[in-house]
Amino acid sequence: MSTNAKPYKDTLNLPVTRFDMKANLTTREPKIQQRWQDANLYAQIRNAREGRERRVLHDGPPYANGEIHMGHLLNKVLKDIVVRSFNMQGFDSPYVPGWDCHGLPIEHKVMKDLGSKGASKTHAEIRSLCQAEALKWVDVQRQQFKRLGVGGDWENPYLTLDPRYEAGILDVLGDLLERGYVFRQLKPIHWCMTDRTALAEAELEYHDETSSSIYVNFPVVSGLPESWGAGPWHVMIWTTTPWTLPANVAIAAHPSLTYVGIEYLDPTSGQPVHTVLAAELVAKVMAMREVTQFREVGRCTGKELEHVQYKHPFIERMSPIVLAEYVTIEDGTGLVHTAPGHGTEDYQTGRNYGLPTLSPVDASGRFTSEAPEFLVGKGVFAANPEIVTLLRESGHLFHHLNFLHSYPHCWRCKKPVIFRATEQWFIAVDHDNLRAETLKQIDAVRWLPGWGKSRIDAMVSLRPDWCISRQRAWGVPIPALGCKACGSQLLTAETVRHFRDLFRQEGADAWYTKPVEEILPPGATCPKCGGKDFQKEGDILDVWFESGSSHRGVLAQGFELGYPAYMYLEGSDQHRGWFQSSILTAVGTTGRAPFENVLTHGFVVTAEGAKMSKSGGNAISAVKSSEQYGADVLRLYVASMDYADDVRMSERGIKEMSESYRKIRNTFRYLLGNLEDYAHPEFLEIPRDALHEIDRWALQQLNRLIVDVVKAYQEFEFYRVYQRIYQFCSVDLSSFYLDVLKDRLYAEAPKGNDRKAAQFVMAKLHSVLTRLLAPLIPHTAEEIWDFTPPSAEKLESVHLTEWPAPEPEWDTGDGRPKLPWDAILDYRAEILKGLEKLRAAKIIGSSQEALVTLGSDDPQESELLKSLRSTLETVCIVSEIRLESERPAEATTLVERPKSWVYAVRSSHAKCERCWNLRPTVGQSVDHPTLCERCTQVVSSLPGFAGASQ
Repeated sequence: MSTNAKPYKDTLNLPVTRFDMKANLTTREPKIQQRWQDANLYAQIRNAREGRERRVLHDGPPYANGEIHMGHLLNKVLKDIVVRSFNMQGFDSPYVPGWDCHGLPIEHKVMKDLGSKGASKTHAEIRSLCQAEALKWVDVQRQQFKRLGVGGDWENPYLTLDPRYEAGILDVLGDLLERGYVFRQLKPIHWCMTDRTALAEAELEYHDETSSSIYVNFPVVSGLPESWGAGPWHVMIWTTTPWTLPANVAIAAHPSLTYVGIEYLDPTSGQPVHTVLAAELVAKVMAMREVTQFREVGRCTGKELEHVQYKHPFIERMSPIVLAEYVTIEDGTGLVHTAPGHGTEDYQTGRNYGLPTLSPVDASGRFTSEAPEFLVGKGVFAANPEIVTLLRESGHLFHHLNFLHSYPHCWRCKKPVIFRATEQWFIAVDHDNLRAETLKQIDAVRWLPGWGKSRIDAMVSLRPDWCISRQRAWGVPIPALGCKACGSQLLTAETVRHFRDLFRQEGADAWYTKPVEEILPPGATCPKCGGKDFQKEGDILDVWFESGSSHRGVLAQGFELGYPAYMYLEGSDQHRGWFQSSILTAVGTTGRAPFENVLTHGFVVTAEGAKMSKSGGNAISAVKSSEQYGADVLRLYVASMDYADDVRMSERGIKEMSESYRKIRNTFRYLLGNLEDYAHPEFLEIPRDALHEIDRWALQQLNRLIVDVVKAYQEFEFYRVYQRIYQFCSVDLSSFYLDVLKDRLYAEAPKGNDRKAAQFVMAKLHSVLTRLLAPLIPHTAEEIWDFTPPSAEKLESVHLTEWPAPEPEWDTGDGRPKLPWDAILDYRAEILKGLEKLRAAKIIGSSQEALVTLGSDDPQESELLKSLRSTLETVCIVSEIRLESERPAEATTLVERPKSWVYAVRSSHAKCERCWNLRPTVGQSVDHPTLCERCTQVVSSLPGFAGASQ
C-alpha cells in the first residue's frame, strides 16, 4: 500500500491565476485610464497607423450645458467602438472630440443666473459669462466621456467658440455669399416669443395644443355675378389662428374648384344670409350649425372669383380674392384667409399678387400699434377669445369650436411658436440648383440604416429657404454693416472674409468690443447709396450653421483630418439638424457631401418605451451608473443594443448586463488560470498530431468566430459582435470545450503534450477573444492583455494590435477536424439527456460516474461509432463508453438518428482518487492502488511520488 506523504490532489495542475475574478471596475478602470494617459496611448496608436488608409469619424459636437446623460453614453460609446474597430482593422482613424459652445441653452442659464441684472449687461459682458459657462461644462463632460473609456485627442478638442473655428464659420459664409446663396428679406418665419428669436425647421418640435377654429363671413363689396342678386353677399373663410386676422390682406381660392353662392337662415337671428364657399363643403359646413334651410343661388369657378373685392370684418380695409393651387377642400370652406406676414404659403401668394406683408406683432408676441386699438399690447394667444367675441357680436362669426391638433413648439423653451414676418438672412436652397445637387450627393452617401436616406431625402426636398439669422447675443455674429444713411446692410464675400481674418486673430468678441470704425473693411461702401458711415448689426448665425460648418474648420482646415469624413454618426434627430446643415453648407461651398457614410441611432427610452428625461423623473444617470457598475458594463450594454431603433434602457437591464460581463470575465479567468505555466507558442513546438480532435474543432470554431465578428464590426452591427462572442464564451467554451478540457488540464502530466496541446488552443482563444473584445470593453481587454504570455511580438497595449486573422490550416488540410462533428454533437446531446435522468434519480453525482452504451441497427452507423467512441467519452465527460450490437429494452432512440440508441447506467468500476473517473484500471498499481492507470503514470513521473513507498 502507498505511504506517500503528499495527498494526490497536490499532483493536479489546478488553475492558478493573478487575474482577479472580482472586476472592481470602478477602481480598476481609472487606473487603466491613467496608465493610457501616462503612456500617451492615443499618440502611440496614431504613430502605429501613420501612413495607412485614413478613416475619420467626425464627431458631431454635443452642447456644453450639463452633465452627460444616457443619450450621450449611447452616442459616444458607439463612436468609440467604431473608431477603435477602424484602428484594429489597420486604418488610421484619429478621433477629435468637439463641443457646440454657443446657443440658447447656455445663454438661458447665464441670463437666469443674472436675473434682473441681465437687462443692464452689454452683449460683450453676457458673452464673457456665457464663455465661462460653456468652458466649465466642456471640462466636466470631457472627464465624464473619458471615464467611459472613450479614446481621442481630449487635450485638443474643437470648440465652436475657438477663434480658428469661428473663422472657419465665416469662411463658409463668405463662400456661400460669393455663390449667391445668401439673401436678406422680410419673410414670415417661425418665431419663439419666449426667446425672442427666429427659429429654423430643425429647432421645432410638435406637441398637441387646443386652438380656436372659426368660420367667418367677410362682406363682399364687388365682383360677384349680378345674376346672384344684391345679397348682401359674403365669402366664408376658416382659420385656426384668429389672432392673424388683423394681418389679412386677401382670401385665396383654387382656380379649378367649383364655388356656390348660397342663401341660408341664420339659426340665431333667423335672418337670411348670403355667402360663398366651395360646393363640396356646403353640406358639411351647414351641418356644423345644424342649418337645414339653405338654397343654392349660383355657381362659378375659383378663377371667376379672382379680384372679387371684400371688406375686412373689423378693420377699414378692402382686399381681393386671389388664386392659389394649395387651396383644398379637405377642411374648412375652400376659401383661405391669407396673411402674408404670418404664413409661408400666404407670403408666396402675397409676392405673386404684390400684396403688403403685415405683421403687427412684436418680438414678444404682443400686438403693436399697427393693430386695432383693442388688441394693442395683448399677447397673440390671449387675443384669440377677444377677436372671436368681436366677430360674434358683429354678426360675422358663423361658427366657433375648439379642437386639439399638433402645433410647433420651440425645442428649447418648449413653448408654442408663431409665424411672424421679420427681416432675416436666408440661404436660398433652390439657387443654382443647391437643393438638386444636395439630393444627388445624398444618393452618393451610404446611409445606415437605409431608412436614413429616405428621411433626409424628404426633408431636403420639402425644406424652405434656410433662415440663418438669430436675435441673440451668444454666437458668431453675422458681420453685416448697417448704412446709417439709407438703412441698407452691407454683407459681401469680401467683407465677410475681412472679418474672418479678424476673428481668427482676436475671436468673434472683437465684433462687440471694438468700435465699428476700427474694424471696417478697407473701402467699405453702401451698395445702395454709396454711404460710408456704418453701424454694426446685431444678428448672430444659427447654431446649426455653426456646427454645420465643422467640415471646414475641423476636417478641411484646423485639424487636417481630411475632407470628406468617412463617417458621421449621430441620433436620428440630426437628419433635420447637423446632417442636413452640414451637407447643405458643404455642397454649397465644395460641391460634395462632407461624409461618405452616415450612421444613425435611435433615442434612449425607458423599458416601457417612454421618453427618458430628468424632468420626467424616469432618467437613468449615466454618471452614477458608470460609478456603480463600471464603464465596461455600460459599454457592453450599449453594444448589445440594436441601435437602429429607439434604445430601451433600464436599471434592470444594466444589472443583467453586469451578469453577462461576469460570465465573459469568468471565461478569461479560466483561460488565464490554466496558462500560468504556459510558454508562448513562439518557444513551444506543439506537434499537430498532439492536438486532440476536440482541439481541432475548437480552432475551427475560433476561425468562424473571427470571420463573423470582424464582418459584424465592418457592418457596424455591434449587437451581433456581442451576441456572437457571448454565445461562443458561454456555450462553445464554458459549457463545452473548457469543461471537457478539465480532465486533460488538471490530470495529465504538467509538461506532457496532451496538456500542452490544450494550453496551445487556450492561448489562441485568449489572444483572439481579447482583441475582438477590445473595442467593446477596452479596460477589461487591456487588463487581460497584460496576462498574455510574453513574447517578442507582444505589444504594450491590446489597442496597438490589429484584428486576428483566421488560420487556414484549421479549416483545410491536416489541421482540420477529421471526425464528423455533426454526428458527435447529435450523440452528445442524447447522452447528456440520459445522464441528466440519472442525476435526477440520484443514481450518479457527476457524469464521470456513468457507463454509457451505444449502438445502431445501421451497419455504417455502427462503424462510425467505433471511430467516435473515444471522442464521445471526452466530450461527454464519462468514464467509459461501450459499443454493443444488442439493444437494451431501456435504451433511448436518437431523435436525429432513429436507427441508433443510447443507454446510460452507473459504472461499476472504482473511482480514481485523483481524477475521479471510474475506470477498470483503478487498483491495478501496487504503488498507487487508488489511482487509474493514467494517473499512476503521471504521479510516478513526478518528483517525490516515484516508487511504492517513502
